[in-house]
Amino acid sequence: MKYKVVLNKTDEGYSVHCPGLPGCWSQGGTEEEAILNIQDAIQEYLAARDEMLKGAVVREVEVAV
Repeated sequence: MKYKVVLNKTDEGYSVHCPGLPGCWSQGGTEEEAILNIQDAIQEYLAARDEMLKGAVVREVEVAV
Protein backbone atom coordinates (compact mmCIF):
# COMPACT_ATOMS: atom_id res chain seq x y z
CA MET A 1 0.00 0.00 0.00
CA LYS A 2 1.04 3.56 -0.54
CA TYR A 3 0.14 6.42 1.79
CA LYS A 4 0.74 10.11 1.28
CA VAL A 5 2.82 11.69 4.02
CA VAL A 6 3.59 15.32 4.80
CA LEU A 7 7.12 16.33 5.80
CA ASN A 8 7.86 19.52 7.70
CA LYS A 9 11.38 20.84 8.34
CA THR A 10 11.87 21.74 12.01
CA ASP A 11 14.76 23.07 14.09
CA GLU A 12 15.46 19.48 15.22
CA GLY A 13 15.07 17.77 11.82
CA TYR A 14 11.79 16.68 10.23
CA SER A 15 8.31 15.95 11.47
CA VAL A 16 6.10 13.77 9.31
CA HIS A 17 2.45 12.73 9.42
CA CYS A 18 0.01 10.71 7.36
CA PRO A 19 -3.17 12.73 6.68
CA GLY A 20 -5.10 9.57 5.76
CA LEU A 21 -4.46 8.07 9.21
CA PRO A 22 -5.45 10.57 11.93
CA GLY A 23 -2.90 10.75 14.72
CA CYS A 24 -0.24 8.85 12.78
CA TRP A 25 2.93 10.92 12.96
CA SER A 26 6.65 10.58 13.55
CA GLN A 27 9.91 12.48 13.23
CA GLY A 28 13.55 12.08 12.34
CA GLY A 29 16.83 13.93 12.26
CA THR A 30 16.93 13.66 8.48
CA GLU A 31 14.27 13.36 5.80
CA GLU A 32 15.29 9.75 5.19
CA GLU A 33 15.07 8.89 8.90
CA ALA A 34 11.65 10.55 9.15
CA ILE A 35 10.38 8.51 6.18
CA LEU A 36 11.65 5.27 7.72
CA ASN A 37 10.06 6.20 11.04
CA ILE A 38 6.67 7.01 9.50
CA GLN A 39 6.73 3.68 7.68
CA ASP A 40 7.06 1.96 11.06
CA ALA A 41 4.37 4.21 12.56
CA ILE A 42 1.96 3.38 9.72
CA GLN A 43 2.54 -0.35 10.18
CA GLU A 44 1.88 -0.08 13.92
CA TYR A 45 -1.18 2.11 13.33
CA LEU A 46 -2.68 -0.42 10.90
CA ALA A 47 -1.92 -3.34 13.23
CA ALA A 48 -3.67 -1.56 16.11
CA ARG A 49 -6.65 -0.73 13.87
CA ASP A 50 -6.93 -4.35 12.75
CA GLU A 51 -6.83 -5.51 16.36
CA MET A 52 -9.66 -3.10 17.27
CA LEU A 53 -11.77 -4.43 14.38
CA LYS A 54 -11.49 -8.10 15.36
CA GLY A 55 -15.00 -9.56 15.58
CA ALA A 56 -16.63 -6.49 13.99
CA VAL A 57 -18.79 -6.67 10.88
CA VAL A 58 -16.74 -4.79 8.30
CA ARG A 59 -17.60 -3.90 4.71
CA GLU A 60 -15.58 -2.14 2.02
CA VAL A 61 -16.94 0.56 -0.26
CA GLU A 62 -15.45 1.99 -3.41
CA VAL A 63 -15.37 5.74 -3.90
CA ALA A 64 -14.58 7.40 -7.23
CA VAL A 65 -12.44 10.54 -7.05
